[in-house]
Amino acid sequence: MRQLILPLALSAAVAPALAATCEATSRPQLVPVIELYTSEGCSSCPPADRWLSGLKRAAAEGRVVAQAFHIGYWDQLGWADRFALAAGTERQKQLASVNHLGTIYTPQLVRNGQDWRDYDAALLTRGEPAKARIHLAQSVVGEVQAEIEPGDDRQRWSAYWTVTEHGHASKVKAGENAGEVLQHDFVVRQYVTTAAFTGAQKLTLRTVPKQGDAPRAVNLVVVDPATQKPLQAVSLQCAG
Repeated sequence: MRQLILPLALSAAVAPALAATCEATSRPQLVPVIELYTSEGCSSCPPADRWLSGLKRAAAEGRVVAQAFHIGYWDQLGWADRFALAAGTERQKQLASVNHLGTIYTPQLVRNGQDWRDYDAALLTRGEPAKARIHLAQSVVGEVQAEIEPGDDRQRWSAYWTVTEHGHASKVKAGENAGEVLQHDFVVRQYVTTAAFTGAQKLTLRTVPKQGDAPRAVNLVVVDPATQKPLQAVSLQCAG
């Protein structure tokens, strides 16, 4: 386990209309939100990456929202992770503060906003009811519309979007994983936060353009701003 002591913008795109609207609506029960903080420069990360890839079926069935945030603070070991997002490192620091952690590290598993060490229990649920309803729709390539309805109009909430991609691979030529070919799924390519709201709201995300044919999803996670605990989350698996 690597440790480091603690001391987005939306992309607009001109897009054609889709043949039909792609839609997704959140479930009545709270869906687990999994975040993995990982790095191609971390020798203990590949097993965690493989574990996350094993969630693809559960994600396709709407039973989990999974995201792999690649960080760049191990690039100094000799290999720069091409998927690293500075905003992902900032989110990891934010979660460390919420969880009263003195360090950030990789691989780190976060479940529903909490530092989580039990990978085997990550998807276990108790049928907790969701505290928000989310509907996502995409009728134009590169633009996703969201409708959010909190269960309590007095509930203060915020949200974050991610665009994730499957099927990436890197042949690492330096650093701790030199000589390895690493496979990646759920790679976060875009991370966008919102302001805090009360009551129902409509939001729009303009997604970063695709590069290549990697399958992608757009995820929206609605959270309590104070604790970062999700109120609900959903993925739009057919997003272009």
